[in-house]
Amino acid sequence: MAKQYKRIFAALDGGQTQNMVAERAIELAADTHAALMFGHVVDSVPYEAAGTDFAALAADMKAKLEESIADLLEKARNNPNIPEVQVVVKAGRITETLSEQIIEPYHPDLVICGERGLSNIKYVFVGSVSTYLIRNLRCDVLVVKEDEEA
Repeated sequence: MAKQYKRIFAALDGGQTQNMVAERAIELAADTHAALMFGHVVDSVPYEAAGTDFAALAADMKAKLEESIADLLEKARNNPNIPEVQVVVKAGRITETLSEQIIEPYHPDLVICGERGLSNIKYVFVGSVSTYLIRNLRCDVLVVKEDEEA
């Protein structure tokens, strides 16, 4: 018997796999009657010295994210098998903010994220969010690979 998930978190990064991650999350949430949270972190590092209003930045990005996935949000919210759909956006250092401020308080059974496909050199400098999540979370993590035909 397949594992029954109660809470699914989908990490959205604005990249090429974002819609595939959201679609997979909706499909799995509907199949298992799980609550669903979409989340995104605005990287604060480029803005830290500028005195940026991070709450306003996160609110602006949340509006843009909801607009970019409006059809998928509607699909999830209209699915009677998905009891709850949330969207959360915070600003901070990506991996720490994602895991400590968004994912851990939500207590998901499954986290879904995308593969960015960084080159080996770029990976050394920026790391990998998916690798961080796999190594540090105590729940199942599904990494959606980029469709090579896209």
